[in-house]
Amino acid sequence: MMSQQVLHIKGRPLVRGAGPFVFGVLNVTPDSFSDGGRYARASEAIEAGVRMAEEGADVIDIGGESTRPGSQPVPADEQIRRTRPVIAELARQFGSRGPSISVDTRLAEVARAAVDAGATIINDITALRDDQALAPLAASTGVGVILMHMQGTPATMQQCPTYRNVVAEIRQFLAERIVAATTAGIPLERLVVDPGIGFGKTTTHNLEILRRAGEFRDLGVPVLIGPSRKRFIGEVLGIPEPIKRLYGTLAAVAACVLAGVECVRVHDVAACRQVADLCAAIRSAG
Repeated sequence: MMSQQVLHIKGRPLVRGAGPFVFGVLNVTPDSFSDGGRYARASEAIEAGVRMAEEGADVIDIGGESTRPGSQPVPADEQIRRTRPVIAELARQFGSRGPSISVDTRLAEVARAAVDAGATIINDITALRDDQALAPLAASTGVGVILMHMQGTPATMQQCPTYRNVVAEIRQFLAERIVAATTAGIPLERLVVDPGIGFGKTTTHNLEILRRAGEFRDLGVPVLIGPSRKRFIGEVLGIPEPIKRLYGTLAAVAACVLAGVECVRVHDVAACRQVADLCAAIRSAG
């Protein structure tokens, strides 16, 4: 019998080797890199979340703070104002059978409001480093936690990011953060790791992460990768506008799923759902 500590998504356990699970990106901010302002009003964000659910999203990942390169922190009360009504209404509509809700935040105050409103996953770009109250909150509420790697901060991360061995260094960091999380009382079965495509990495680094994505599975927990519409796709393909990077995103999603990555975080749910499911079938054939 599976441990009750295992994180379940739409009735399926989120464990190593499961999936693919598709996370739909829902930025309720005026300044996100790809769709800033499109869902700044709660009513529009709720409609978008419902649409993502209909398109096959397993999780709706809701953020009230842009973490694009060069961005500045957003106060907790403003993040809560943006995210809480959207989370509460989607949680009410989805109930126990619909997608889970993740809150993309690095602040315990925001996470508390989100969990109270119905979120069951905390997605922290700092891997529980920024706010010392976040790990105890996650442990006490029993939510899932995504630990992401980032070199620097959103304001500084693209100022000449440097690694000797990008995959090895990220793996070491994530291994250390897994230990920190479990030491804080968060069960291993509720952890997911994210190598942080685009967060303190060059295009070369991002491509290397995707080429070696399967190596992150050695950490013993599910892996999430979020390549959607990122700058490296635009640089490789010569497409400056993020909204036009769908085909490149689909290629990156295919690479992730074929490598065994359990979760992908994307803007274009319907198209990525089809690619993820077909690649999973190819990978498991025979």
